[in-house]
Amino acid sequence: MKTLLTAAALGLSLAACATTGGLSDAEKLELYRAHAGEPVRDFRYYGQLNGWTSLGDSALAVWTRPSEAWLLDLGGPCMDLSSAPTIGLTNHMGNVSAKFDSVIVYNTPTGFRVPCRIRDIRPLDVKALRISEKELREARLQQREQEAAPQD
Repeated sequence: MKTLLTAAALGLSLAACATTGGLSDAEKLELYRAHAGEPVRDFRYYGQLNGWTSLGDSALAVWTRPSEAWLLDLGGPCMDLSSAPTIGLTNHMGNVSAKFDSVIVYNTPTGFRVPCRIRDIRPLDVKALRISEKELREARLQQREQEAAPQD
């Protein structure tokens, strides 16, 4: 039932953003949370990220492999996260742990590298997330085509 309600709420908010052309950070975060599993204590980190996506100033998704991603909720706002070209993760013996490790934002305009503590880690269903993103792009395209079509 919770999944159904989440999907319905997500559908309504994403339908609304389809007319504006892009997703806000809050809408992206909602999309990622809809495809995240239950919190886990830690995940294996191989010393290099396959990619990452800022989801506002207090959350991000990190890919450790093309088919393995994690939603990281931070303990508070992380300065310059949304504009950072590069991030890093602290880890202990190859494990990134909630409540102990941090996201490090590099090359910030201020020059400071403030660690942002990871509060929660949730695994992402990468396949389902990609399908939802594709459906959203297609819905946006259809919406734009309908808006551009001449009215009778």
